[in-house]
Amino acid sequence: MTLIIILFTIELKEMNCGMQFLKGRIIMGIYDIAVKDRSGADVSLSEYKGKVLLIVNTATGCGFTPQYEGLQKLYDAYQGKGFEVLDFPCNQFAGQAPGTIEEIQSFCTLNYGTTFPRFAKIDVNGRNASPLFAYLKKQKKGALGATIQWNFTKFLIDREGNVVGRYAPADTPASIEPDLLKLL
Repeated sequence: MTLIIILFTIELKEMNCGMQFLKGRIIMGIYDIAVKDRSGADVSLSEYKGKVLLIVNTATGCGFTPQYEGLQKLYDAYQGKGFEVLDFPCNQFAGQAPGTIEEIQSFCTLNYGTTFPRFAKIDVNGRNASPLFAYLKKQKKGALGATIQWNFTKFLIDREGNVVGRYAPADTPASIEPDLLKLL
């Protein structure tokens, strides 16, 4: 007797009804996605339902790293009104997020006083891209299409989970504030 096992993965595809499939899971919206927190535990983004989100891929050794200060200022000013910054360290761009997640957490807390949620390190491009960033890139393309060009690319999400803005690394947190205020 011969046993044949066929394994397959459904890559990101869109059906006419707007559903997306990612690695065998149906993704209807951002709240269907789970990410890993700093300890490696799953966190459903549904925990952020009803909030305005700014999702950022970050790095500690980048020319844009001082944007942590601006991100924290936005967080301090608007967190009480239902705003969250979600920080996803990424080491894909010139190795600018080296170290463990604990080292990254320490660096950001000591140097920039960050208190917003920071998650496990991820990839934002390529075969191992985080399902979250695959989804975000599909919703809002940038200057290079769906590819993330560098650290500190930012996505603004409204209270209903719609991706309403994508901002380049050079766009400062202060420059995003007017768009953020429209959603609060």
